[in-house]
Amino acid sequence: MITEEHQRNGGVGRAPPVAILKNSPLGNPGRIAQFFSERGIAFTLIDISAGDPVPDSPDGFAGLVVLGGPMSVNDPLPWVEAECALIRRAAPRIPVAGHCLGAQLMARAFGQPVTRNPVREFGWGELEVRDAALAREWLGEFATGPVPTLHWHGETFGLPTGARLMLSSRHCEHQAFVLDDRHLGLQCHFETAPDAVRGWAQTAAGAIARDVARGAPGSQPVAEILRELDMRTARIHRVLDALYARWVQGLRGT
Repeated sequence: MITEEHQRNGGVGRAPPVAILKNSPLGNPGRIAQFFSERGIAFTLIDISAGDPVPDSPDGFAGLVVLGGPMSVNDPLPWVEAECALIRRAAPRIPVAGHCLGAQLMARAFGQPVTRNPVREFGWGELEVRDAALAREWLGEFATGPVPTLHWHGETFGLPTGARLMLSSRHCEHQAFVLDDRHLGLQCHFETAPDAVRGWAQTAAGAIARDVARGAPGSQPVAEILRELDMRTARIHRVLDALYARWVQGLRGT
């Protein structure tokens, strides 16, 4: 079901909303929605996982956010190519941000492959800054690194042509990129709320336990993932706020 939150723009009319595509029941906007609400930025949540159609056009939107999910962009899902087409249509006109699967959809939309990462990553980690000048623009207090994050993925993507790599992890080089100075792709998670982490950990508990049992270097035990959860999510939300403070500067009509 499409849900909307609109804020008045100067008391005269409505600002165009940011479209947020939700691709999985587990892929909620979390801190992103809070960030927009706190700053009076209108947004529309389009729940693809509940059967909402992918918009044909970016017309009427100020920006586009594409959320994550446990599926692969290589799966035969009817909405994958529709979202890629929307991303391609949106990119010349409005800023696009992709989170995990959303970043992989961005890469695919721009002609890059999405493949299995050598190591699955489940749990908390730190990212290395790869482009200092870019980090100063986008990462605020975290510009010099290391950057705290939550990992939850088994695939990786090629960098779109012209993209600048901003962040990498030990086991996955392409963690964050910026394209055309306004589009943001994030393999890792900064948006996730504590309740969502608990839900993810419960859903993936078996896979995580198997990784840990065989000594997989990118996976943490569920107990460690849930330890100090409120403090850790609050910290990654500060990273999200810095990133989106820069991203929203490119919104159309705001």
